[in-house]
Amino acid sequence: MSPTRPLHELSADEIAAFRQEQQAAYDRLLASGLKLDLTRGKPSAEQLDLSNALLELPTTYRDAAGTDTRNYGGLLGLTGLREIFAEVLRVETSQLIAGGNSSLTMMKDVLTYLLLFGGVDSARPWIQDEQRRFICPVPGYDRHFLLTETLGFEPVTVPMREDGPDADAIAALVADDPTIKGMWLVPTYANPSGDVCSQEVAAKLASMSTAAPDFKILWDNAYAVHHLTAQETKSADILSLAAASGHPHRPVLFASTSKITFAGAGVAFLAASQEQVAWFVKYLGIGSIGPDKVNQLRHLEFFGDAEGVLAHMAKHRAILAPKFAEVQRILNERLGGLGVAKWTDPVGGYFVSVDVLPGTASRVVELAKEAGIALTPAGAAYPQGNDPDDTNLRLAPSFPVLEEVTAAMDAVATCMLLAAAEKLSA
Repeated sequence: MSPTRPLHELSADEIAAFRQEQQAAYDRLLASGLKLDLTRGKPSAEQLDLSNALLELPTTYRDAAGTDTRNYGGLLGLTGLREIFAEVLRVETSQLIAGGNSSLTMMKDVLTYLLLFGGVDSARPWIQDEQRRFICPVPGYDRHFLLTETLGFEPVTVPMREDGPDADAIAALVADDPTIKGMWLVPTYANPSGDVCSQEVAAKLASMSTAAPDFKILWDNAYAVHHLTAQETKSADILSLAAASGHPHRPVLFASTSKITFAGAGVAFLAASQEQVAWFVKYLGIGSIGPDKVNQLRHLEFFGDAEGVLAHMAKHRAILAPKFAEVQRILNERLGGLGVAKWTDPVGGYFVSVDVLPGTASRVVELAKEAGIALTPAGAAYPQGNDPDDTNLRLAPSFPVLEEVTAAMDAVATCMLLAAAEKLSA
């Protein structure tokens, strides 16, 4: 029988009995032959089906301006689609570029151009700086961290909080250290915590003094419209805040339709000051003669306007919200009150972040793997995969069907309880 108080308050005999119960439950899992996946935040087939009308679009090859989308040119992307997403992202159309299918590619390009050429506010190319560091709020997005690490930046971690990254800690770090060239941030429904950067925190980041005059905030607004409730959180207006603070070139905003339409065939967006947009297009044009404007036109026809984007996202919410609710139900029922884990309850995004007992996250992943459940590796939300406390796990319930989410989460809860019992009885 499950205890009704925190495990650390139990006697040694009670912990031993609890461990035996969880081991028996885990042995039943091993015998059940599960094969489930809670790793990456991919949209499900049901979500992808919402956009199948794209396969029959566009109905023409010219946009409203008469552009022949089949031909070369148009590095900024189609004006009509830029107008739609400028409204969605609350930026000016003149500040927004519509590109290919990957915002991560745009992030890589921005960093590469900064390294090779320097930015509009740089004294020299970043590659000429002997040491380069980048602030990484944790837990955070592993692909962000891998990108900067691969390009030669040393990660500097700061804690992610419910209202965004620790802005005071960041301001203290960057005030006197010119080697810190920028920072990552998923501002709305952050990966993996689901936290939202408040207007106040964004204002601090936009206005803080930095020893590096060309400090950049790479503002990856990947989940700007990915709401799980009717409470549609608005992202902080980082471009306006930075401009008003005298640092108009500090932020570069990214977004895409990857989890809105087709994950592998969407449209990515970049927004920044007009000077920084021109800077990006200058170097983009050396290696490109224009994006896939046919794909942009089909998206333009599919959405129609900004309201069409939001209406489409309501359909996603209807599919995703029950899965996230099931994660919360099982975590609360199986782990609530036992003091072995704490977790986020996001109102948007694609992930749930769980902190288990320090020193047990890797063991939970190992137990789950043996039982047929694939989890993201422990430490994945930290640079170089190094979670110093071995405590954080990222759960991604979007891809499995609801019945599989139930089975997987019940199994993961058992693994968490067994790992905790092992730790406390060691």
